[in-house]
Amino acid sequence: MSMINAYAPDDDEKLSTETRDLIARRARVLGPSYRLFYNHPVHVVRAEGVWLYGPGGEAYLDVYNNVAVTGHCHPHVVAAIAKQAAILNTHTRYLNEAVVAFAERLVSKLPDDISQVMFACTGSEANDLALRVARAHTGGMGVIVTETAYHGVTHAIAELSPSLGKGVPIGAHVRTVPAPRSTGDVGNEFAVGVKAALTDLRSAGIKPVALLVDTAFSSDGLFVEPKGFLREAVAAVREAGAIFIADEVQAGYGRLGEAFFGFERHGLVPDLVTMGKPMGAGHPLAAVAGKPGVLETFGRTSRYFNTFGGNPVSCAAGMAVLDVIEQQDLMGNALRVGGAMRAAITDIGSGVVKEVRGAGLFIGVELVDADCAARVVNGLRERRVLISATGPNANVLKVRPPLVFGMEHAEIFLDALRAELALL
Repeated sequence: MSMINAYAPDDDEKLSTETRDLIARRARVLGPSYRLFYNHPVHVVRAEGVWLYGPGGEAYLDVYNNVAVTGHCHPHVVAAIAKQAAILNTHTRYLNEAVVAFAERLVSKLPDDISQVMFACTGSEANDLALRVARAHTGGMGVIVTETAYHGVTHAIAELSPSLGKGVPIGAHVRTVPAPRSTGDVGNEFAVGVKAALTDLRSAGIKPVALLVDTAFSSDGLFVEPKGFLREAVAAVREAGAIFIADEVQAGYGRLGEAFFGFERHGLVPDLVTMGKPMGAGHPLAAVAGKPGVLETFGRTSRYFNTFGGNPVSCAAGMAVLDVIEQQDLMGNALRVGGAMRAAITDIGSGVVKEVRGAGLFIGVELVDADCAARVVNGLRERRVLISATGPNANVLKVRPPLVFGMEHAEIFLDALRAELALL
């Protein structure tokens, strides 16, 4: 999947001398692997709520960053981090009330069958750990993911992330299936692909271990309807002796509005759930939660330790994030504002818009091609409104703001989007 809104050096003539100099310094010390968003990169120095600010005080409306789920620099989260950092920060090999209390609160958000949790720092680490747990539990190796999946950047998980491109080949033990689509018998069609992958793994002598999906299918173009379409595929995987891992790094933490996790919209209880990005609202925090029976073999036979995963400061951040989500009714806000935004985008009626889909404050706007998407994404950036694009053809606008995004912010975004679509 190409990164259509990435900066390219041939765009340098559009940039100020200060910006060109900072880009050159960055390239010298960070090397060639890093990418910058947008033809005209955004330089930010501070943030608050749904706004990012440049060095000259210019404000950018953030309609993209789900890490800052409670808004950038939420005072309650910042205060919790500062307070705990001034008291203690160490690892999970010492007893600490903050770590246990956060684990208890987190699993209370999950189905009763999922009652244990292990902490990490990133979604990539969480998915890597989940894969290790699944292999210990099943004795298998084969993993099924979607054709444009993204699950992380560790060596093991990059092999399960086709969206990283041809330079990061998927593993020989990995089978990809087409992502769901918006038409037809979605559940049956997805299950057919999963069953074919199971058959192919067995034919190759590879025992299946798991179906791993992002429950919003974020990098596949965002598919969340109809509710329940995952059930038939999950049933087939379990019948084959494998497990279902729900990657909630993007879909979870109330983003879809109706439920705290995306898997809940399907009426499913996963065997393992992975979480990351929004858990600490910017502070590194991730987790694998699971059924005790699934975690048992790994816990008995393997030692797990993460120096920073689940440290008291991270857990304080995690507790504060849950406070804000609950006290400010951010799930209700996601439903109200997200629903109004989807309706308004549909009403724009542009000939380049093929479909508007999503749930809560996670919206995908499929355009006719990647060129249109790139022009809209970069055009919005010039209007100081930040989004991205996704999907196998890079033609789906990815709208995913912090959950404190209000109707007043939505109107700014919608006005800018209307103006950009009118130029196509």
